[in-house]
Amino acid sequence: MKLLLQLTSALGLLLTIIPSLLYFATYISLAVHQYLMLAGAILWFATAPFWMNKK
Repeated sequence: MKLLLQLTSALGLLLTIIPSLLYFATYISLAVHQYLMLAGAILWFATAPFWMNKK
């Protein structure tokens, strides 16, 4: 379960980094960039607290 949460969190982080690069390279529009960044942030904040700092 922890591995699944970590992979999902990593996907959320990738959704916050990659759209910025794609927008900078003019492969995607600003609206698509904003939606992907929002989805990545929601994904990260929804999954990361459940596996970080567990003893």
